[in-house]
Amino acid sequence: MRLQEFWVRLDRQFGPMRAQSVARDHVFSTLGGRSAVDAIDAGLPVRKVWLAICEAYEVPAKER
Repeated sequence: MRLQEFWVRLDRQFGPMRAQSVARDHVFSTLGGRSAVDAIDAGLPVRKVWLAICEAYEVPAKER
């Protein structure tokens, strides 16, 4: 998954305003206690970050 696709999916799932909050403010234990943005900046694969968000927010499997 490319970073651009990550942001498109995040916006589609949560709306543009909430997507920014989910990515920057929520700390995910599965990402080492980091936000999604921090995890991506630290070099974690974007797909892994997306799946952590999906798990935490119970995104339906068909939308993952």
